[in-house]
Parts: sequence; structure tokens; C-alpha cells
Amino acid sequence: MAIIELLNSSLSLVIIICVVLGLLVGSFLNVVVYRLPIMLQRDWRAQYCEYLEIDNTTPDANESSAKFAVFNLQKPGSHCPNCNHKIRPWENIPVISYVVLAGKCSQCKTKISLRYPAVEFVTGVLSGLVAISFGFTWLTLALLFLTWSLIALTLIDFDHQLLPDNITLPLLWLGLLVNALDLGFGVTLFDAVAGAMAGYIVLWGFYWIFKLATGKKGMGYGDFKLLAALGAWMGWQSLLPIIILSSLVGAIFGLFMIVLQGRDKSVPMPFGPYLAGAGFIMLIWGPQINALYYNSMVG
Repeated sequence: MAIIELLNSSLSLVIIICVVLGLLVGSFLNVVVYRLPIMLQRDWRAQYCEYLEIDNTTPDANESSAKFAVFNLQKPGSHCPNCNHKIRPWENIPVISYVVLAGKCSQCKTKISLRYPAVEFVTGVLSGLVAISFGFTWLTLALLFLTWSLIALTLIDFDHQLLPDNITLPLLWLGLLVNALDLGFGVTLFDAVAGAMAGYIVLWGFYWIFKLATGKKGMGYGDFKLLAALGAWMGWQSLLPIIILSSLVGAIFGLFMIVLQGRDKSVPMPFGPYLAGAGFIMLIWGPQINALYYNSMVG
């Protein structure tokens, strides 16, 4: 009885730690989601100008970042994009600071987007869910990194229809490494490699079939890499459920946007968020979903 109580208390502590860590990481993810696309755009523009041998004088389309010569994940420090007020430590406490400040900048009273505390809160909740599902293990730490990466990719793709290689490719290699080290995820290295290869090839094939049939691009190469990364983590067996789940959710959400919000059907929708969402669902409930799916197929 004492051992069970000790294990329960240890698990509770792990869950609390992961939730708090998730809240803190969520704050950092807000920085990544906002700044990484701008950093990539600056890099691409610099390469373009260097190739054409012209001066790189075009400012950022983003008025806030255009004020800074150096703009990366470290510099400049966190600040209000309206008045450049430097965010003080007590103003940067996840979720709590937003409530205390009533959702406004302490200096100029400009409204702070609700998305910032929402990302922090969701990251904390999903991190806690990972801890509940996998306990106090090295695998949990790896899966937290996967979860945080999926959150960042989801938001960046929603904002810019972009899935940066800076996140998808390290995620793929880390998935292979986790399964090569056999941290207890239950995926063999062969299944992981096969999942990475099949994940890329399947969507690549869909891309070209759709393009040859319609002359349009149905998705981007980032989607191929994201599904390859999910295959590297969860094995080839999870790919079909992920594709079905993501397509179903994407279709429902797209129909909702068209019917209720009048979204133009010709405007492309990012597919990455639905892949990421389906991937997380498979991460937590994969064995049950696979069993249900394959049993229904056999039955």
C-alpha cells in the first residue's frame, strides 16, 4: 500500500512539473511562432539579393520586426510591438501575467492577443497529458519535445502556410534516434525507418496525382516531411490512421469555415495543423485506435 501511495505521489509530482514546464515552454513557443518565420524570410531575402548581386534594402513586411537590425529568438528582448515597452519578468509569467494585466500592455494599454495565454495554457495541458500517459521516463521527455514541436508547427502553418525544415527535419531524426535507443515506445527501428520513408512517399504521391489531375498543388513539401517525422516516431502502422484522422478533421473544419464564415473555397488551407493534431491523438491513444481500426478491418 505504501509503495502504491509513493508511486501515485511521484506520478502526481511529475504531472505537476510537466504542466508547469509546459506553461513556460508555451511562452517560448509564442516567441518561436512569431519570430521564426520572420527570421526565415530575412534569410531567404538575403540569399536572393546575394545571388542577384543587389543590395538587400527591402524592409520586413512586419512593421514591428522592421525596426530591428538584429531579429532572432534571443534579440531583441520581449517587448510590446506597439510601443516597444520592454516586458519585465513579472509581466511575462505564463497565463497569470495576462490576467493581472487585464490583457493589456502595462505601458500603452494596447490589447494583448488572447492567443498568447491560450498557447501557454494548451501547452501546459498537453504536457500534463503526456506525463499522465507515459509517467516518469526518458521517453516522456522526448515526447514532450515532440508535443511542443507539433504545437509550434500547427501555429506557424496556420499563420504562414509554412512548415519550417528547422523543426520538421530535427523532429524526424529525433524520432529515429528515440526508437533506435528503444526508450519503451514500442516501435522498432525498422518500423520507424519504414514509417519515415512511407510517410514522405505517400503524401508525395498524393501531391503529384492531384497536380497532374488538376494542375494545382494540393499540399506543400513541408507536409511530406511532417508525416515522415510522425512515421519515424510512431512507425508505419500509424500512418493510415493519421492520414484518415487529419483528412476527416480538415474536411469538417474546412466545411465549417465555408458554410458559417463564408471562407472562399479557392483559398488554400494548411494541412499541417491537422496532421499535427492527428499525430498527437495517435501519440496518446494510438494503441486503442490501431486496435479498433484493424479489428474493424478484419471483422
